[in-house]
Amino acid sequence: MVFAGTGTAGAYHAGVLRALHEAGIRVDVVAGSGIGAVSALFAAVDAGARLWDANGLWLGGAGPAGLYRWRPLWRLVGWCLVGALAALALPLALVLAASLVYLLAQVGHLVAPALGTVFSGAYDAVTRVLLSPDLVYTIVPRVALVVVIGAGVTIGATLWRVRAGTRTRRRVRGGALWEALGAPMDGGAAVAWALGGFWRFVRGATNIAQPGPADLSRRYAELLADSLGQPGYRELIIAVHDLDARRDLVFALLAEPHRRAFGGDANAPGAQRRHAELVDLATVGRDHVVDALGGALSVPVVTEPHALAFSPESAWRGETHRVADRPGTVSRLLEEALWAGATQVVLVGATAELPGPHALGPRRLDPRARLGEYLASAETVAARDAAAAHAQRFAGLYEIRPAYNPLGPFDLAGGYDERSDRPFTLRELMGRGYEDAYRQFIEPVVGASGEGVGAPPVQSAADDLDLRPARDR
Repeated sequence: MVFAGTGTAGAYHAGVLRALHEAGIRVDVVAGSGIGAVSALFAAVDAGARLWDANGLWLGGAGPAGLYRWRPLWRLVGWCLVGALAALALPLALVLAASLVYLLAQVGHLVAPALGTVFSGAYDAVTRVLLSPDLVYTIVPRVALVVVIGAGVTIGATLWRVRAGTRTRRRVRGGALWEALGAPMDGGAAVAWALGGFWRFVRGATNIAQPGPADLSRRYAELLADSLGQPGYRELIIAVHDLDARRDLVFALLAEPHRRAFGGDANAPGAQRRHAELVDLATVGRDHVVDALGGALSVPVVTEPHALAFSPESAWRGETHRVADRPGTVSRLLEEALWAGATQVVLVGATAELPGPHALGPRRLDPRARLGEYLASAETVAARDAAAAHAQRFAGLYEIRPAYNPLGPFDLAGGYDERSDRPFTLRELMGRGYEDAYRQFIEPVVGASGEGVGAPPVQSAADDLDLRPARDR
């Protein structure tokens, strides 16, 4: 199973996992990128129910509504600028409001001269105050200046905190303002949300404080490594993009003999490059499970990349690299599925192509929604291209994706379905994944294969395919 997508796609993944669980479909390996890394991490340790339960990750408590919001500093600076502009425009706005009194005064003169005189006097008194030098040239500029100074002090304090807290990290180069502002959206909340859900699964009914990232990574790796082969536990692959090395990183925890073959031949051409791209979560990489999750949940450009500090024993010799998601990582996941020995793959995504003309909707104007539209489009094309490029390399490659999805990647509090003119929730998206899994895979593929049990084997063209990666041929 390969899970790909951003944000709300995870709810669709949860519905698909629930359908496969109820149908008793055996899955040997789960792979993920983006929010699909969360789906894969939970499914690998038999915790998939924590994704779709009423009190689980997607539907329980506050849910994911607070993920990928604007960072507090960006919100504060934005409101400070709005406040400063509002203070400067206040006299003009009040004069425009007072003009309504003037209109009433004119109407009053026509209806009742005495009433018109009262309104005229009130208008004269208000305009004298609003246009007085004390207000226009002293109070208003001072209020605007105080607001701007407050924004500057906040930026300066943030810059000091950033520099004081990153002394052991890599140096940065650029303006101090951009160093303080950083990326506009917060990706750390998504990591904390996923880790909190996993820890609630691990601790059960006990009230034990959540450990730090390194300790939690080791516990997860040990749990999965010790449980492989047991019902419900699956081998794991996660792919992220290393911005500094300009290559993908693949985090994997596989069972033998696939684990040995996954690393490739040490004497083959390109072996050193593959060694630099692989992180074995069962050995030296066991402290990097949270790093894999942090990189997968970092949206390119708009969130800060996750800082991954490699161990001195790794191929990168203790360096710190920036890792993030990449919309086209699904193709790399399919390639890694081949390395892991998979011959049949189910690709799960939550985006949909337009069926044809006359299906356009209104443009989204807020920046998060615009970014979501681009990511949804890029992920749709990447999934299509990846499936087309790898279809002949597997004995079976199946897709589960919706015909229509009104939610964008960042509509984590739900959205509005323009076609049916009603609100659309994450619960409905999860239900759609559940139904699509039955319609597109369980009934036509698994059901059809069940009908052929006991029939003589049929030789197919796929039986003669060389399923090794192209670079091994």
